Amino acid sequence: MKKYVVKRFIALTLALAATASLAACSTANNSSNSSSAGSSVSAEQNKTITITSLNANKEEIQVEVPYDAKRIAVLDMPSLDIIDNLGLGERVVGTSDTSIEYLTDYVDNTESLGTIKEADFEAVMAVEPDIIFIGGRLAESYDALSEIAPVVYLSTDTELGVVESVRKNATTIASIFGKEAQVDALMADFDDRIAALNEFAAGKNAVIGMCTSGAFSTLGNDGRCSIIGRELGFNNIASDDVTSTHGNESSFELLVELNPEYMFILDRDAAISTEGAKLAEEIMNNELVAKTDAYKNDNIIYLAHPSIWYTAEGGITALDYMLSDLESELL
Repeated sequence: MKKYVVKRFIALTLALAATASLAACSTANNSSNSSSAGSSVSAEQNKTITITSLNANKEEIQVEVPYDAKRIAVLDMPSLDIIDNLGLGERVVGTSDTSIEYLTDYVDNTESLGTIKEADFEAVMAVEPDIIFIGGRLAESYDALSEIAPVVYLSTDTELGVVESVRKNATTIASIFGKEAQVDALMADFDDRIAALNEFAAGKNAVIGMCTSGAFSTLGNDGRCSIIGRELGFNNIASDDVTSTHGNESSFELLVELNPEYMFILDRDAAISTEGAKLAEEIMNNELVAKTDAYKNDNIIYLAHPSIWYTAEGGITALDYMLSDLESELL
């Protein structure tokens, strides 16, 4: 009887060891199969997912982040916009300050983490985030924030286009939470709206500009408001001379020389609530601008939601507002 018990004990021990070995191999194999596309099965097993993000040098890299993260810190308005549209708002534990109306509830109901240009590192640490989202204004803080939690840095690629950038970034964020199926529905009508605006813009030229501190700058097709020249299809007749994504300070004499059919004006001071600043309408209401066809034909369009154009471009709700600003004036 004793020999039988001993033999059975040894057999059970060997069987358990074999099972443990197989389980370990299985775990290792599952871990190696993790991909940037984010297989739901793989992600759920490993509780991490690998995505494509940017680093401090604005280069694409692969970043491993928690899958279905529960505590989200957001210092980027487009990312917060997308997170809100995906129905993940209750997981946001802190945000940067913003005056954008459809996002102010997060400012009122979560911890303040600084601004989109300057993070409050102590506040970020205090909320104990599982994941942090930032935009281009915080690129220099990427490494420091990465010491607290994995950082997702997404941006708008003007060559890809604003609409496709929003779709790409929304898909990336959705993949972290297993909500990829929602993205198509959220983006459903944007292509048709762009097509209608594109049809209107065909064969028309424009100057796209920004007013700030009493001065006027021309914007190209590689920075703010690029959707007007790139995706809508207006011929941006000042773009060849623009050397900065923030625009080139220009003279009103240039506007007379170019004589655009349309002008689209972003009021930066209104966007950032500069106290005591002149409104864009005041700056543009002068004798030189009055000589242009755009002025004579009442085709100077002041973008109605400047704070969205200036600080939130790249979000889903932001894109809706931006297109509405253009549709209400052109269609």
